[in-house]
Amino acid sequence: MPFDHVLITGASSGLGAALARAVSRPGAMLHLGARRAEVLEAVAESCRALGAEVHTRCVDVRDGAAMDDWILGAGRLDLVIANAGVSAGTGHATEAATAARDIFETNILGAMNTTLPALQVMAEQAPGPDGWRGHVAVVASLAAFVAGPSAPAYSASKATVQRWTEARDATERARGIRLHAVCPGFVRTAMTERNAFPMPWLMTAEQAAARTLKGIERGKLRIVYPRRLYVISRIVGALPPGLRNRLMSLVPPKAI
Repeated sequence: MPFDHVLITGASSGLGAALARAVSRPGAMLHLGARRAEVLEAVAESCRALGAEVHTRCVDVRDGAAMDDWILGAGRLDLVIANAGVSAGTGHATEAATAARDIFETNILGAMNTTLPALQVMAEQAPGPDGWRGHVAVVASLAAFVAGPSAPAYSASKATVQRWTEARDATERARGIRLHAVCPGFVRTAMTERNAFPMPWLMTAEQAAARTLKGIERGKLRIVYPRRLYVISRIVGALPPGLRNRLMSLVPPKAI
């Protein structure tokens, strides 16, 4: 079932832009947010060309007051996707403190600044055609299941939002709202272009967007893809930490 009123953060590129185009159609109203105004507007134009009504907002998800102002004033919201995120690795060094703080503030605080006002809006609106007042999808990663030594803040931040989303869904269902933890594998974006290590089953942003929306429409709480990489991630994540770190040190580290 297509969603009529959709809000997406991090919509200026990568998965966010692909999701925006995937939900665009005549009758759809999109609220797209990102930090880069010109790039975001280009995405918005491509969505308008597909028939959607689009409103853009240049906003930083770390700014709680700005996010509240945007989301609480957007009107009805059938689907909100907390997609904005950043990534950085250690390279061959120790993770920089500034990088770790930026990742935690964007990936965790930014997800909260998106999700919490969205839940407030949805709790006060009537159910949609599918019987739910709204859906909130938080984009985590398969990295949530592996404590990667070359990307400690990134894997920890994604584990945090994945666990929080899945736990919160249990109580939000009672209010008629669904949450979805989206855990993609490797997606071809600017974020992954710098990776010097193998990226098995690398997919396009369009493929990832289609799998994400399909999972939401099917009501899945944990949306994982590709399935083979998910299985491998769970196996590697279950290894003793010392052994896991030794094995992962054999591949090139994630770039700074």
